[in-house]
Amino acid sequence: MNASTATIYRHETERGNDEVDGVIGDGFSVDVATSWERAFFDGDLPGTRRVALRMAIVLGDGPATRMLFALGRLGAGGPQIDSWWFPHRRYRGIGAQPTGAPWSRWHRTRGRQKFSWIHIDDVVGAVRFLRDRDDIAGPVNLAAPNVSDNRTLMADVRRIARVPVGLPAFRWMLDPAMAVLGSEPELVLKSRWAVPRILTDAGFEFQHPDLGPALDAVAEMRRPRARDLFSA
Repeated sequence: MNASTATIYRHETERGNDEVDGVIGDGFSVDVATSWERAFFDGDLPGTRRVALRMAIVLGDGPATRMLFALGRLGAGGPQIDSWWFPHRRYRGIGAQPTGAPWSRWHRTRGRQKFSWIHIDDVVGAVRFLRDRDDIAGPVNLAAPNVSDNRTLMADVRRIARVPVGLPAFRWMLDPAMAVLGSEPELVLKSRWAVPRILTDAGFEFQHPDLGPALDAVAEMRRPRARDLFSA
């Protein structure tokens, strides 16, 4: 098994992308993903089953979730909204088969870009499930069955942070700020909609199919327990 990414699919707001009918996107991050998978599946290995785990955003005690909760606590837990910004070439295609436009583009999603995600418990469960299913090979989407969107995500973050309002962030704010942080606004502005067709068809049962309860479980995971406070 090899970790791939659900960002391999195109910016999508109309329908989910599964492993069979999903539409591959274009540009820098997609070219990284497709080049990675092409190398992984290259060559004839008849004795080796290969599975590319196309993971959505993983919710757990990690940097992505910590950043979201920090935004909520600081009052910046509003939606991230795409808008016009000066074109740049950071998203241009790369590699042996570059794709996409030479200049950056934007989408009028108004904060309704899809948010594909998966709880860390279901990542571990899916890996164990696939380990024991030698009839499954190729790309497999690791994403919760119930997709959300950015506005709903940030509303849940504010609820958990107990901060009722949050300032929205537009691309003209995100682009320079994330450049300073060494990251990209595409991480929150791209509409990712991955559907776990292979897992659900094979009978895998998600422990956390819905975003709100999954974030509650992550918040509980992050709360220090009494025994931790007094441990050496």
